[in-house]
Amino acid sequence: METNQAIASLAALAAASRLEVYRLLVRAGPDGMPAGRIAEALGLPASSLSFHLKELAHASLVMSRQDGRYVIYTANYATMNDLIQYLTENCCQGEPCLPALATGCESCGDQP
Repeated sequence: METNQAIASLAALAAASRLEVYRLLVRAGPDGMPAGRIAEALGLPASSLSFHLKELAHASLVMSRQDGRYVIYTANYATMNDLIQYLTENCCQGEPCLPALATGCESCGDQP
């Protein structure tokens, strides 16, 4: 990940509502959630949610797909993992500080 992409990702997550949306989508897994369910779960007005999703999408943190009349949003796990790697690549004197990001999250593609 390039520095400018990391800055864009961190800036997109630097708002409480966007961070809540992103964390909800990470928990939802690869199936994602329709915008209406996100708004309902977080108590956000549709117009505010639309703005936050646009900012997260601009930073490549979320993706969307059409499913009938619904737009389904999912976390972009590749970008999330790239950001984590970028933030930790020089820690611990160059040695990996997390055992290969052993999250055990199958939807992220990480295996312990």
